[in-house]
Amino acid sequence: MKKPIILVNYKTYETSYGKRGLELAKTLERVSIDTSTEIIIAVPATMITRISQEVSIPVYAQHVDGLPEGAHTGAVLPEHIKDAGARGSLLNHSERRVRLDEMDDALKRMKKLGLESVVCVDRYELVVPMGLLYPTAILIEPPELIGSGVSVSKAKPEVITNAVKEIRKVEGVYLIAGAGISSGEDVFISIKLGSDGIGVASAVMKAKDPKKVVESFVLEALKAIDQK
Repeated sequence: MKKPIILVNYKTYETSYGKRGLELAKTLERVSIDTSTEIIIAVPATMITRISQEVSIPVYAQHVDGLPEGAHTGAVLPEHIKDAGARGSLLNHSERRVRLDEMDDALKRMKKLGLESVVCVDRYELVVPMGLLYPTAILIEPPELIGSGVSVSKAKPEVITNAVKEIRKVEGVYLIAGAGISSGEDVFISIKLGSDGIGVASAVMKAKDPKKVVESFVLEALKAIDQK
C-alpha cells in the first residue's frame, strides 16, 4: 500500500460487474499509470478473478469471513480471495459488519497469506481498538455521510483530526478517510487534515466521466502531500 491511498469501492452498483466493471478497472489503471499513483479497487467477489487478470492495480475483495475452512455455505474466506487473485480486502464496512472474533481470525490468516487489509470503523474512538489488530489500514467513515455527497472533511473534520491523533498510538497502520467524498477539494482537505488517503464509492461508480473524477482526486491528493 502506497501513499496517497486512493481506494475505490465498487459496491454493487450497475457499473460494478460485467463489461462495465472491467472497463472501469482499466480506466482506473490508466489513471494510476499516468499519475504514478496506486489506485486500489474493491470489487464484487464474482469479479475478482476477471479483473485481477486484466489490470495491474491492486484488486481487493469487499468482504472476507474469518471462518475456518469447512461447512460454511456462502462464506468468503481469505484463502478464497487469495486464490481468486485479490491482494487484500475490506473488512467491517458499515454495510457488512463483522464480529470482532471473526475479524481477528480473518486478519491473522490474511497476514499469513500476504494479503493487505482495510478495517472500516464509524467513529474515531474505535481507531485504536481496531488498530491494535494491526490491519494494513483503518478506514474511518461516519455512516450517515456515506453516499450523501457531503464530505466528512467538510461536515465533520474533527472526525479525521481525532482519528489522526488516535492512529499515532498504533505503529505501522495507515489511516484512510471516507464518506461523502465527491470532489478534489474534499480529497485535498482530508489529506491536509492528516489522513494517508481517501476511500470513495458513489462519486466514482455513478460518475458520467469516472476518469475525470479520479484524476482530480489523485491530483489534489498529490498536491496535499506536497504541502504537508
